[in-house]
Amino acid sequence: MSIAERFAVAVAASAADLPDPELLPVQLARAAAAVLPVDGAGISLFFAADRRLPLGASDEVSAEAERLQFTVGEGPCLSSHASGQTIIAEEADIKDRWPAFHDVLVARTSVRSIISLPFQDEFRGHGALDLYLVPPHDVRTVTLYDALVVTREVVSLFHGAARPAGADGPAWLGAPAAERRALVWQAMGFLNAGLGITSEDALALLRAHAYSSGLAVDDLAARVLAREVPLEELAYDDRSA
Repeated sequence: MSIAERFAVAVAASAADLPDPELLPVQLARAAAAVLPVDGAGISLFFAADRRLPLGASDEVSAEAERLQFTVGEGPCLSSHASGQTIIAEEADIKDRWPAFHDVLVARTSVRSIISLPFQDEFRGHGALDLYLVPPHDVRTVTLYDALVVTREVVSLFHGAARPAGADGPAWLGAPAAERRALVWQAMGFLNAGLGITSEDALALLRAHAYSSGLAVDDLAARVLAREVPLEELAYDDRSA
């Protein structure tokens, strides 16, 4: 059975457990992790600079690795999107190229290697499949051809699911992870109005406060919107930077 055929079987099995259409990204991430020799997988879209939208992950550790990368604003997945090239990063590479991400990654997860594969074809420049590895797995356990085939199949299934989209877009854009990240955009708007700063500065301020507080940006955004973190506290951090 080919890797594409095994992936199709894994998707069908995952769909049986997660039948809701908005959970398609989670189905695909779980299927990718099942057929490739990796410990986790995640799928994200990019719709503007610094606007990374996680759609689904195979497990909580993979979801956390994505949130940490977005919080510090650096990492192999972000660099892969910027370059449009596949990035294969062992722990030494991560430590050397993205030290802030490395620090939080090793402190909070068991992930030590990452492979990021940008989408091609219809979603070229707009998404990626990220693969996460925990020792004893490392990047040498993954056949790049198989990973690229799985990425291509993910794009094909997303494209097929997008065709009957309604006015609000395909159902998978309403994935729980995407809705959680959307709180960051809302918090940025809150800071725009309350502190009179640009969106770029608002995101930088949220990231800095989240990093210093040991939080993910997503979690900080929820607290800001709930008025649990006052604007004055964020503004003070800005003056202290």
